[in-house]
Amino acid sequence: MSQNPVTRAGGKFGLSSKERRDPMGVAILALNKLGQSPLLDKLKMRKQAEEIVFQSTRGGFKVAAAASRTFARKGKKGAPGTSTPKAQAKGLFDLTPTEDEQMLVDVVSEFAAEAVRPVAAEANEAAATPQDVLAATLEIGLPILGVSAELGGIAEERSAVAGTLVHEALAKGDMGVAVAALAPGAVATALSLWGTDEQQKTYLPEFTEAADVPAAALALTEPAVLFDVFKPSTTAVRQGDKLVLNGVKSFVPRGAEAELFIIGASLEGANVLVLVEAATAGIRIEADPAMGLKAASLTKVHLRDVTVEADAILGATDGSTYTEAVRNSRLAWCALALGTGQAVLDYVVPYVKTREAFGEPIAHRQAVAFMVANIAIELQAMRLVTYKAASRVARGVDATREIGLARKICADKGMQIGNDGVQLLGGHGFTKEHPVERWYRDLRAIGILEGGVLV
Repeated sequence: MSQNPVTRAGGKFGLSSKERRDPMGVAILALNKLGQSPLLDKLKMRKQAEEIVFQSTRGGFKVAAAASRTFARKGKKGAPGTSTPKAQAKGLFDLTPTEDEQMLVDVVSEFAAEAVRPVAAEANEAAATPQDVLAATLEIGLPILGVSAELGGIAEERSAVAGTLVHEALAKGDMGVAVAALAPGAVATALSLWGTDEQQKTYLPEFTEAADVPAAALALTEPAVLFDVFKPSTTAVRQGDKLVLNGVKSFVPRGAEAELFIIGASLEGANVLVLVEAATAGIRIEADPAMGLKAASLTKVHLRDVTVEADAILGATDGSTYTEAVRNSRLAWCALALGTGQAVLDYVVPYVKTREAFGEPIAHRQAVAFMVANIAIELQAMRLVTYKAASRVARGVDATREIGLARKICADKGMQIGNDGVQLLGGHGFTKEHPVERWYRDLRAIGILEGGVLV
């Protein structure tokens, strides 16, 4: 008989006498007693019941944590925030990582190999990244990677290049887990880049100082046919000193547990980013399962007459901040494509060398060898364009063209790499025994999703 998840976590019932007097504790106690009932085995409902117990307790604790956190207003209202220094130009076209950047990449690469890759299949099936993995990402500083040191982060200067390298390294473990882990950092980076003094001092300490960093999400995508991120249907309307938001955002990572959203909306003919706390009345969250990125726990966020202060707008109101956020987010998705594409290449090379057909390795066939070589060539082209765009962003130089090129090549060639990886495995490519089918599904997101991640 399998053991109940909550029993595993804490003794017979996982509750102290004090907790049993608490309403949530009583509910958990009842659920655990249900989970231990022999009747479930007779009715062959053990697995379903344990899943209900696990989801109920996990959800209950998330709600309790969110309810206990308050974002106390601090800082000077309307005053400009602390800006992140721009990276210094090297004078030469050199995309080689600095010593600090390489050390960071080495740490994240090791984490991706040892902590992310082993749980990726399980996370995909559960449609959720394990909490211990998410907690471990806090220890290596992922949420504050793009936050300036002056604000409590680790960035001495604009860190678009470091962010790109980290996104790539983490996605090599698994793209879905990477998106789940990087989502809070997208919000923290946005606050560091565009927040006012009040916004930075109100929200950033929860990312830089708190023991448990809140789940948060940059929500830009909408569930519309031929959706154009620069023409959002979500609206923000001024009513006195308030803003009223209405609309729906889709593919929002970890939305069910998020405590803070940055919502993209149209305001008086311009696109803006609006800070919205998850506890605000009028917000409803529902699951939004997709073909890939299942470990990111994608959701829809419904906003119905959600009212916030007018100064909840993040950055400029003329659309420039919104546009910059979209482009930098696309750059982050390109970096994720690099990591997943590299994972495909690293997996298929030894496979075609050891898989035999007609008495020899299939790598001896020209068609196979050319396909593998093409993956490597396209991957290097993707990397070069993406790194160049990241270096321009870090220096504060217009990167519109470079990001556009990176987005196009990473969306098209990323999908091709995923497809070729499945092809090279033959029948094995269609099975879940090998991770390539999951990477193929994840890579199809690159040209579709907006927001969620940011460098």
